Amino acid sequence: MLFYSFFKTLVGKEIAVELKNDVVLTGTLHSVDQYLNVKLTNVQVVDKQKYPQLLALRNCFIRGSVVRYIQIPAGDVDTELLQDAARKENAPSSSLAKSSSGGEGTKKK
Repeated sequence: MLFYSFFKTLVGKEIAVELKNDVVLTGTLHSVDQYLNVKLTNVQVVDKQKYPQLLALRNCFIRGSVVRYIQIPAGDVDTELLQDAARKENAPSSSLAKSSSGGEGTKKK
């Protein structure tokens, strides 16, 4: 959920999406869902010579499973907030850590 929450903060920003088939699209992030599917508006293809069939594309929906990378401007990232959220998400909960330890010295006979 960390990435989903993070990408929701980028709605309205310009991003570049590289797909697994090597197509790179740039556009304005319109929406994102929990599967990291993204909807872009004002879409432009980076390599116009290689993909002329995509020149007419203005809006698109991209399934999250076909995305290789999403590039965002460095100025749009609050790295302190992101690192803090990652630490909180990965921190073991105290009750979970105690219950999963199983106790020492227990042997089956």
